[in-house]
Amino acid sequence: MAAGGDHGSPDSYRSPLASRYASPEMCFVFSDRYKFRTWRQLWLWLAEAEQTLGLPITDEQIQEMKSNLENIDFKMAAEEEKRLRHDVMAHVHTFGHCCPKAAGIIHLGATSCYVGDNTDLIILRNALDLLLPKLARVISRLADFAKERASLPTLGFTHFQPAQLTTVGKRCCLWIQDLCMDLQNLKRVRDDLRFRGVKGTTGTQASFLQLFEGDDHKVEQLDKMVTEKAGFKRAFIITGQTYTRKVDIEVLSVLASLGASVHKICTDIRLLANLKEMEEPFEKQQIGSSAMPYKRNPMRSERCCSLARHLMTLVMDPLQTASVQWFERTLDDSANRSVAQGHHIHQVEWRRICLAEAFLTADTILNTLQNISEGLVVYPKVRSLNSKVIERRIRQELPFMATENIIMAMVKAGGSRQDCHEKIRVLSQQAASVVKQEGGDNDLIERIQVDAYFSPIHSQLDHLLDPSSFTGRASQQVQRFLEEEVYPLLKPYESVMKVKAELCL
Repeated sequence: MAAGGDHGSPDSYRSPLASRYASPEMCFVFSDRYKFRTWRQLWLWLAEAEQTLGLPITDEQIQEMKSNLENIDFKMAAEEEKRLRHDVMAHVHTFGHCCPKAAGIIHLGATSCYVGDNTDLIILRNALDLLLPKLARVISRLADFAKERASLPTLGFTHFQPAQLTTVGKRCCLWIQDLCMDLQNLKRVRDDLRFRGVKGTTGTQASFLQLFEGDDHKVEQLDKMVTEKAGFKRAFIITGQTYTRKVDIEVLSVLASLGASVHKICTDIRLLANLKEMEEPFEKQQIGSSAMPYKRNPMRSERCCSLARHLMTLVMDPLQTASVQWFERTLDDSANRSVAQGHHIHQVEWRRICLAEAFLTADTILNTLQNISEGLVVYPKVRSLNSKVIERRIRQELPFMATENIIMAMVKAGGSRQDCHEKIRVLSQQAASVVKQEGGDNDLIERIQVDAYFSPIHSQLDHLLDPSSFTGRASQQVQRFLEEEVYPLLKPYESVMKVKAELCL
């Protein structure tokens, strides 16, 4: 057990992110098979480029490497690593065992970070490519929700105290706007990723300059060719032994920001669930509480908030790590960072924990939020006077909000503004006393209806109290926001919009 337990066994710890929550495709990107297969692909690309530029590497050696990219003997690699105490060399030997003719040219001129760091950059890029359409789908589902409810009045809250009315759709657009910023930031950080490339032990490319007998142009071409084979448009010109760990800060900062957005959205949903205005999906056989059968806990939103907090904290790891990278490189960045092992047990394991956990967490909260957004339930019936939940809350607060409209109507009917203000002040305090001291409903309108002073406008009260007249330009703002900002941003993702969210557990 000293070397680690059986991670597929119920007797051994397994990260719930992988075993319970994250999608299979995201788990695969951070799997050992994907990582070590990418190492082999990088060795193949290096050999192909070196052959093209004139090094004595045969077509037979290249073909042998191509034929064994997937033929990974993990047991042999583990035994080699135990013997050599070096993860990269363990896999060089394991690859060489199934490629005997190519064994002598595998990893030619390279350092461990050629496979380690370049693989991590490929994984970051591909993981971002998985997150982007998922976030776009969440935005799309919420946009549909907002459009359908663009004019549906609801009570606004500031400081979680009743404020002016807004609409359900307008409130949803507050969520969408934050997620759109996250989508743009994820796309930017993905497009800004650069390949480490072919740089050697301290970034000077000295080993490759020696291989090509001082031919500076061929070394430049080698770097460019491998970068293009890996699907990157640019490589770093300057590196130490590693790519700058500022890259990890950039990536995890964007993911942390996404976590903040999701936490705010799901907190709002949880509060609205308590107010019985909105609910997340609740399955037919779902149990809300083991003790209280009637409960409908917002489990999905709670999960998102919990994992979002975890995601937001992970950015501290790359911040600390980048700050202590001595000179060309030190190894204390690995234990909380990446996806390799062995002699890099300190530095690369950092990335195994931090980077993988960040993406698996982001993947989980986006899958869950999409599921929530596809089944949000609203309890309104706001337009009629015999309405339910949202309407009832509006009716408690709307009379006070309507007092200014009532004063203006009385003035138009020939009344005095000051006299009317005093009348309403007295009636409002009486109504507030009923609400606060007796636990009754707000009866201000009933008091106005029976007061002869207000008889000139009694016939106008229904119109003056129409909730839609208190929501300002909310519905127009929703329409303009969706058309001008949201739909254009989602256009590149149209082909993946129909995919439904599936929760693992």
